[in-house]
Amino acid sequence: MRAMYLAVVDPSRTLTDEALDASLDATLAARPRSAGWWVFAYGSLLWNPIFPIAESRTVLLRGYHRRFCLWSLASRGMPHAPGLVLGLMPGGACRGVAFRLPASAAIDELRLLWRREMVVGSYVPRWVALATGGRPIVGLAFVVKRDHPQYAGSLTLDRQAEVIASACGHLGSSRDYLERTRVALVSHGIVDPYLERLAAALQPRK
Repeated sequence: MRAMYLAVVDPSRTLTDEALDASLDATLAARPRSAGWWVFAYGSLLWNPIFPIAESRTVLLRGYHRRFCLWSLASRGMPHAPGLVLGLMPGGACRGVAFRLPASAAIDELRLLWRREMVVGSYVPRWVALATGGRPIVGLAFVVKRDHPQYAGSLTLDRQAEVIASACGHLGSSRDYLERTRVALVSHGIVDPYLERLAAALQPRK
């Protein structure tokens, strides 16, 4: 991921391995005693988690909502034509899936996950309460960093659709990212009205 970004952005925009390890260590130090090794998936982690999954649960995160609010300069867009990817923004609620890592491999797998999700430092990792059908669980969520240079949280739905319709990067298009997320959510019995509105807005733009 770093090599992909280094090819298109200033080297100072990517975090070093040392910085990534320090970020993870600080997050682990703040881990509540009640927390298991759960990771909250609301975007690409739903269909490409990259880590082994010991258990999964459909959950509700209160206090945050899913939104295309981050410019993508390499993975789903390029500097001359940025794409958009999802982040969690304050307010509302977000349904998604909690994946539990095997305890024996959790820290090693999180170090790999940090190198994917935190490569440009655009998220703030937080331990959050996740409501399930039974007892709530505590898991790790990646919340958008609103003072990051790639933050794009003020875009209208029409502007989001305009960008998503055409942007493409090294990992594919923003349109594909949206569709994969929608399909993954539906496979877990979740329909997100926001994503459905975006998908409908894209239909005339094929």
